[in-house]
Amino acid sequence: MKSAVILFPGINRENDAIAALEQATGTKPTVVWHGETELPKTDIIMVPGGFSYGDYLRCGAMAAKSPIMRAVAERAKAGVTILGVCNGFQILTEAGLLPGALMRNASLKFICKNTHLKIENTNTRFTNQYKTGEVVDYPVAHHDGNFFADSETLDRLEGEGRVVLRYCDANGAVDPATNLNGSQRNIAGIINEAGNVLGMMPHPENAIDPLHGGTDGRNLFKSLVEAAS
Repeated sequence: MKSAVILFPGINRENDAIAALEQATGTKPTVVWHGETELPKTDIIMVPGGFSYGDYLRCGAMAAKSPIMRAVAERAKAGVTILGVCNGFQILTEAGLLPGALMRNASLKFICKNTHLKIENTNTRFTNQYKTGEVVDYPVAHHDGNFFADSETLDRLEGEGRVVLRYCDANGAVDPATNLNGSQRNIAGIINEAGNVLGMMPHPENAIDPLHGGTDGRNLFKSLVEAAS
């Protein structure tokens, strides 16, 4: 099984993404520089976190215009599995591959800690190894993770089962008190209409080894492999 990690200037989680994909697939991913115009044949594409282009303009806005994103968009249209984490989520929204936008955290502060997440939909390529309603623990590290969309878009995401992850507490309670960054409806991750593109702010690639403090992220990558097998 083949995978690829897209690398932009300022991205700093590419090695974490590589480690997670290699652990899950048994094969080291191909790293593709943002200036390239073509992608190798792959089953999974990951757009990792960091601070592409120093987060100038809006987070992800400049990266979304990079040459490689045209190829990523083509693969998305063709049904290839694409995962965008943190800055990767921001890039995917700026590129129009996912609806909504990621705004400044409600606290106006950078948030770096572990958080609980509720798995809302297990009928996806990204979550088929979890149980519906399962609570997982992933790290977050972002300044602009406040998901925003208009009410019509939010209702459509909800109605189509496209909200995959929500911020919650250890017992799975979803309410304003468990919303760490102000995201509407506690949304932490969504998929596109076709179900092959996921954007999420928390970092599953940093929850794959006990030395990192937990392994709750492993099943997300196992899900990708299961779906592509």
